[in-house]
Amino acid sequence: MTPLVFLPGMMCDDRLFGPQMRALGGQRPVSAADLTTQDSIASMARHVLETAPPVFALAGLSMGGIVAMEVLRQAPGRVARLALMDTNPLAETPQVQAGRAGQIARAERGELADMMRDTFIPRYLAQADAGIEALCLDMATELGPEVFARQSRALRERPDQCGVLQGYTGPTLILCGAQDRLCPVERHALMAGLMPHARYRVIPGAGHLPTLEQPDTVTEALTQWLD
Repeated sequence: MTPLVFLPGMMCDDRLFGPQMRALGGQRPVSAADLTTQDSIASMARHVLETAPPVFALAGLSMGGIVAMEVLRQAPGRVARLALMDTNPLAETPQVQAGRAGQIARAERGELADMMRDTFIPRYLAQADAGIEALCLDMATELGPEVFARQSRALRERPDQCGVLQGYTGPTLILCGAQDRLCPVERHALMAGLMPHARYRVIPGAGHLPTLEQPDTVTEALTQWLD
């Protein structure tokens, strides 16, 4: 069976895919890459390629999806299947870029937990969920302000990957939460238009983190993609 590599979103670890890793791990080798030590999307992708099996299925969410597109750019022949979840193929807008410096400064002043609570986590979910919110806060605070700064800078300088997606013809899943406010449905419709062979799923009752909000539905979609 083709090994499956998950790529977590910003300030997340393998717990972002906990339900899927537990469900799929009995069928094939499953792992989650560490995207915390690099300061560019390109170097994150190189790290994935250095640590991944020779050929693998690749599933990324949010920042992880952005890294997955760069992995595809660097080594398309190694990606047997591609799943892009709640992500964005476009370069960062100047408006969002301008806000990164202030966020990094807050994290470096020791305000990371407060910023997660007041700026990030409220935009993650379709409906408030104390358990998921606590998990998101725990993942972020465990990773810490230095990781926040590195990942913020990497996202700020990321390239447009639309051309890369147009060139990939392997089995592809494009999936998003219907109420994703960070990477809205329109971004995924754009990707589906670039990749007409892809399976396109919009998950009701989910925002930016459908792997946790609607885990069974996402696992089903990933199982169909892998099969």
